[in-house]
Amino acid sequence: MMKLTITKVTGAARLGVISSFAQTGERTMEIPGCLLYTRTASPPHLTHDTLQSIAGVPPVTHVTLSTLAEHHEVLEEYKEGIGKFAGLSDTLLYCSVNDPVSPNPPGFNTNKTVSIWSSGGRLELTPQKFVSLQRALKADWIQCLCDGEVMAEGCSRKRARKSVDRSLAFLDECLKLMSENEALKQKVVIGAIEGGDLQEERLRSARETAKRPVSGFLLDGFPGGSVSPEAKLSLISAVTTELPEEKPRLIHGIGRPDEVLECVERGVDLFDSTFPYEVTERGCALCFTYQYQTDPETAVLHKEELSNGENNEEGTEDAEIDRSNITPYEICLKEKRFVCL
Repeated sequence: MMKLTITKVTGAARLGVISSFAQTGERTMEIPGCLLYTRTASPPHLTHDTLQSIAGVPPVTHVTLSTLAEHHEVLEEYKEGIGKFAGLSDTLLYCSVNDPVSPNPPGFNTNKTVSIWSSGGRLELTPQKFVSLQRALKADWIQCLCDGEVMAEGCSRKRARKSVDRSLAFLDECLKLMSENEALKQKVVIGAIEGGDLQEERLRSARETAKRPVSGFLLDGFPGGSVSPEAKLSLISAVTTELPEEKPRLIHGIGRPDEVLECVERGVDLFDSTFPYEVTERGCALCFTYQYQTDPETAVLHKEELSNGENNEEGTEDAEIDRSNITPYEICLKEKRFVCL
């Protein structure tokens, strides 16, 4: 059973160590922390040898059901799990339902199934199919099946309530099925907190999920611009207040350094590491200092400098570059000054 030891709390921010989360009970992980993001159980743009040479790699690797579900039959026949199959046998695996980089289109989940999109198209998962997949994957941490589609701000109260009700029903069914399976009954189960942008439903989801025998919580449905930054932070603060202190809280789709710090201040413990992948995919590279400026006036001036710098760089020779998603924490390698002659 996973154990979280809190060593210091400042406001809602927490320092601590997660231990006993491996079947051997020998692994530990500091919080706040992040997971190693993968696509089809392979870290993007990193060979296995390169990964082995990097210091400080997170002890938990993040695999996604949406990229692996179509390989169910292969893994079931292999019998050793995705970790050994992908050369990740020396790490622990956390399996989420969806890939935070590619949110599913809305409107396809029902009371009986959750839809995921793989390279081959749409797949419908029942709790029975989900448990069968997890039996083949053999992940250590498992995000439970949920109605976790990203909802636009201002979604109807009926839709938010339905996402909570469905997710709780899926959680109960999956917990029942996993408890009946010898290979899955000792796994770490992560319950998802749903409810769109409605605080009332988010709190109901948090309270009801906390009553179930889960080992941690995922604050789901926040990727992208689905909810305004202010509403998102307010919801996160409200939800973490309702969750047990002795269990870790995860969130998907939050990767910018400033957003990570804001979530840490509101009690979030673990993050995915999709941000570096997204930066790489748009032809950019991370370039920022690790100094967190706490003086508000200086921070505002620094932000203005970054903004002015960006504007100055958008000269006529680089006008064709799409900068809509580029953050102040990165440089665009498509600019002519970075192109080798």
